Amino acid sequence: MIEKIYAELDSSYEEMVDIRRHLHMHPEPSFNETKTAYYIRHFYEQLGVEVKHGVGGNGVIATIRGSKPGKTVALRADFDALSIQDQKEVAYKSTVPGVMHACGHDGHTATLLVLGKVLHTFRNELSGTYVLIHQHAEELAPGGAKAMIEAGALEGVDVIFGTHLWSTTPFGRIDYRVGPIMAAADSFEIKIQGRGGHGANPHETKDAVVIGSQLVTNLQQLVSRRVDPLESAVLSVTSFVAENPYNIIADQALLGGTVRTFTEANRVLMEKEMARVIEGTSIATDSLYEYNFMRGYPAVVNHENETLYLKEIAASVPGVEEVFQCAPQMGGEDFAYYLEHVPGTFFFTGAMPDGDVYPHHHPKFDFKEEAMLVAAKTLATAALNMNE
Repeated sequence: MIEKIYAELDSSYEEMVDIRRHLHMHPEPSFNETKTAYYIRHFYEQLGVEVKHGVGGNGVIATIRGSKPGKTVALRADFDALSIQDQKEVAYKSTVPGVMHACGHDGHTATLLVLGKVLHTFRNELSGTYVLIHQHAEELAPGGAKAMIEAGALEGVDVIFGTHLWSTTPFGRIDYRVGPIMAAADSFEIKIQGRGGHGANPHETKDAVVIGSQLVTNLQQLVSRRVDPLESAVLSVTSFVAENPYNIIADQALLGGTVRTFTEANRVLMEKEMARVIEGTSIATDSLYEYNFMRGYPAVVNHENETLYLKEIAASVPGVEEVFQCAPQMGGEDFAYYLEHVPGTFFFTGAMPDGDVYPHHHPKFDFKEEAMLVAAKTLATAALNMNE
C-alpha cells in the first residue's frame, strides 16, 4: 500500500509546488487567514472529503476514513504568514506588501493538502481514520492550536504527527528528538519610572536610562547563576526605549524581551527570579516599576514511543538519507499543545536550498521544494504504519 502512496505523491509533486507557490504569492498574517482557510476548505470540498471549517477561528479539519477499522491518526500543518516584506526575486514572490511566508507554512500546507488528496484516493484500501489539521495563527500567541483543540480537533485522536520544513538543515535529513525539542516561548515588559530633568543636572534626577542599564546587566546574571548549568535557558532583552532630546534625562524607560526554557520548573524560576531582580534594582535606585511576564507557548515535548517509532520508519522513506538526533531548538511552536493532550512527535524535515541559505523569519527566506515530497512521504509512512 505504501508504495502506491509514494508513487501517487511523486506524480502529484508538480501540483504540490503549484499550491505552495500560489500560497506564497498570497500570504495572510496570523488570525487574518480567511482566504487561505477558504482555499484549503474548497480544495477538500472539490474532492468530496469530509471537512469542517471555522474550527477555533480560521482552522480547517479534513477527515479521511478508511474502509477498515483502525487507529485515528492526526497530521497537522500551519498556514499563517508573517508581517515581513518579501525581498526574494523569484516568480512566486509575495504580492502582498509587508506580508510573506517566511517560515515555510505555505510548504506545510501544500504538503498536507496533496497528502490528503492521495489518502482520499486510496481510502477504500486504508485502515483507520486520518484527521488532517490545518491550523491558523501559529506565529502569534495565543496561537491557533489551543483554540482548535478546545473546539474538538483532537476528539477521538490516538496519535499525532507534525513536521517543520527547516531551511538550515540539509535536504534529505530528518531531525528527531525524544523529550523537549522546542522551547517554551515567553515574553516580558518592564516599565521603569524614574524622575526626569535637565541633562546638566543629573543629581536632581532618577535617570531611567541608567536604571534600565543596571537592570539589563542584573538580569543577564539569572541564567548563569540561577539555572542549573546542565539545563538550558535564554533571557534576551530585545527592546530598550527611552526617547528624549539630548539635553533631557529620561524619567521613563520601557524594556521588553523574551525568555526561553525547556522545563516548567525553569519557566517558573525565571519568572520569579526576574521579579526579584527587578524589585531589588528598583529599591536600590529609589524608582518605581511595572513588570508583566506573558506566558506564550509551552515547550514542545515529544513522546518517547512515538518519536522512536518515527526514527525507525523514517529511515525507510524514499528521499531520506539521514535520520539525525538533533539538539533542542530555542524557537517556540504551539504544536506543544497537541502533545499535552495526545501522544505524538514533532520533527524537522531538511529543506536547505541549493543556493543562498537564509534562516526562518528572514526577508529572503526560501526552501528546497523537493523537501515537501520527503515530508509528505514521511508523514504518510508514520500515519499508515500505525494501522499495519
